[in-house]
Amino acid sequence: MALIKLEGASLDFPIYDAASRSIKKNFIGFATGGKLGSKNGRAVVTALSNLDIEINDGERVGLIGHNGSGKTTLLRMFSKVYYPTSGDAKIVGSIGSLVSISLGINPEFTGRENIYIRGALLGLNKKEISSKIDDIISFTDLGDFIDMPVRTYSSGMQMRLGFSVSTIFKPQILIMDEWLSVGDEGFKDKAERRLSEIISSTKILILASHSYELLSKNCTRIIWLEHGKVKMDGSPEQVLSHYFK
Repeated sequence: MALIKLEGASLDFPIYDAASRSIKKNFIGFATGGKLGSKNGRAVVTALSNLDIEINDGERVGLIGHNGSGKTTLLRMFSKVYYPTSGDAKIVGSIGSLVSISLGINPEFTGRENIYIRGALLGLNKKEISSKIDDIISFTDLGDFIDMPVRTYSSGMQMRLGFSVSTIFKPQILIMDEWLSVGDEGFKDKAERRLSEIISSTKILILASHSYELLSKNCTRIIWLEHGKVKMDGSPEQVLSHYFK
């Protein structure tokens, strides 16, 4: 069973030393899309406000909204990176996040060492990573470079490493910020196949995107965020027609 349930979930980011930032207040509000306010005498930006969302087994949910609407923040809440400052977030099921596949990779360490670092950030223990490391290394197509420092890699090689680690296990909840494309032509086809396999096997898919075609093709439900609140929640036909119009 997989479940995502938010009840009155809000997320505030405090602004420290707000007095010295008064000139920037309007700019901050515009750039983040959040709402500036004050709580307990402290300036805060409310990134998400009083969200009631329930996502169940079998749902493929698209997340839309302008830049700064709160999409990435909500994805991070679904990923358990952020927790509500008020309200409740219940997440049931293993989580796979493809929001930032290079997060945590250290350029001074070897590819092999970075597999353990990236795996740990994904919530895997050393034993789990060790049981799959040969498969991960084989999938990267990095050859002897796997034992070289990552700073010697091209950007495409780094993407291959991050993708291979991030997709070795099939999660119950898969979270994506746009469709993941791994650049190297020689690697692209098998990366697409693996991604398709993971998406078809996952119980819940959350996909944030600006693409009408991608969302209408892959999603059964669309949530439209506006300034940290749900503006519309319904079928792709209903929501996308309003949003893109």
